[in-house]
Amino acid sequence: MGVFLAAKLGAHVLLGAALGLAGGAVQPGPRVRGVLLAVAALSLVLFALDLLGFRPVRRLLRRDRHCRAPQASRGGGWRRAAGLGAATVLVPCGLTLSAELLAVTSRSAAGGAAVLGGFVLGTAPLFGAVGVTVGRVLAVLRGRVAVLPAAVLLAVAGWTLLSGLRLGGWLPDGGGTATAADSARFVRTDPSGTQFVTVWALDRGYRPARLTAQAGVHTVLVLRTDGARGHTRAFTIPQRGADVILPERGETRIDLGVPGAGRMRFVCASGHYPGAITFR
Repeated sequence: MGVFLAAKLGAHVLLGAALGLAGGAVQPGPRVRGVLLAVAALSLVLFALDLLGFRPVRRLLRRDRHCRAPQASRGGGWRRAAGLGAATVLVPCGLTLSAELLAVTSRSAAGGAAVLGGFVLGTAPLFGAVGVTVGRVLAVLRGRVAVLPAAVLLAVAGWTLLSGLRLGGWLPDGGGTATAADSARFVRTDPSGTQFVTVWALDRGYRPARLTAQAGVHTVLVLRTDGARGHTRAFTIPQRGADVILPERGETRIDLGVPGAGRMRFVCASGHYPGAITFR
């Protein structure tokens, strides 16, 4: 089992690095990444339904045959175990597909390798247990015990889908209003008539996340950071298809031109932390 898992880890790290490089070379825009997250969410839903014993999904995924770890100790030697471990990158498993999609969106070799490496290490205990007593474990999971992991997967799928919709700019505008105090503090106009809108990128979101500014005037968005290391450093404006990587500390300016009346939404590159500027 150790040889199998080591080979599986190595193969997935290499695949993750390749997928991350591909994502970095192609530079997928916010909407493309939104679609990828939506597909990942769908695969998680299918996996949850499979755990609950939904027969059409079970036939589609064929988890019983494809997603279990083989028992290398029953013959074939370490070479066979290593080969089978490396071959798991080809298995069409819902969880693996989701991790591979996230590796693509990391847009770097190191990020992709970390995503798939973490996936293998995190799921090793689960798949190891399945490999030892796959028949009995699956029989239990098909019963009442499957409700809990299925519910967790569905919750993660919902969160992933929400992130994808935010990245693509497809999420219905559910509201959230700016306060007059924030707008007065973070929106100013210089003597030349240019409007400056300031937003701080913090580790756990943007502050302020909602602002109101004047439409029909030249506007510059000022993004400030002070030790930020989280997802918010990758700032995205979906409707413009723009991604801006912010420094850990400093100021970054984005010329917005002359915005018309309406709401310009923004979000971090992972789709987790949204915000908006309403131009009136």
